[in-house]
Amino acid sequence: MRDEIELQPFGDAALRARLPDDVDARSLLRALRSLPGVIDAVVTERHALVTFDPPFGPDGVAEAIVASVGEPASTGAPAPITIGVRYDGDDLAKVAAAARLAPREVVALHSAGEYVVAAVGFMPGFAYLRGLDPRLSVPRRSAPRPRVPALAVAIAGPYSGVYPFASPGGWNLLGTAVGFSPFDAIAGARLSLGDRVRFVALEDPAAGAR
Repeated sequence: MRDEIELQPFGDAALRARLPDDVDARSLLRALRSLPGVIDAVVTERHALVTFDPPFGPDGVAEAIVASVGEPASTGAPAPITIGVRYDGDDLAKVAAAARLAPREVVALHSAGEYVVAAVGFMPGFAYLRGLDPRLSVPRRSAPRPRVPALAVAIAGPYSGVYPFASPGGWNLLGTAVGFSPFDAIAGARLSLGDRVRFVALEDPAAGAR
């Protein structure tokens, strides 16, 4: 499999590789960041990127990718992070209509599953959470909002997420995270690759969500 990993130059100080299936992203990220010569690494669902001091790229990138295939996804993963949600989002009714569900059913489905941080990007601390019930898979809004409030809980396509800061955004707003800080004063971003997340409705979804 080593020969199947193609490392592509990404500018003059980075390498990119498309990842095979069944890679444990969390363990791969640790392995890449520990390689001599690597300044930093980013791992998404399909690609890995490592940056380094030119002109010499680091050794061992392909080997680290191969070694992470088949690793248990829970390796080193802490207990799920629980995020309380007040389901008061402006797009809740729209999502329900698109899914042919009652709003309270949308709330129940969204808060029933366990999510995994598949990637972190778009803005610092924004985690793309895999695990959304397929019945709630709706496209992004055709016209993004110029301002989405901080801690908005939203969905788009197969992902859910929490906006760490107020920013423009095109995801569908389901509610607001309550009592959740996206950053830890010491550790930095609260959610990192491979973390597990559960959403908990803070009120009866049948109340005010019919």
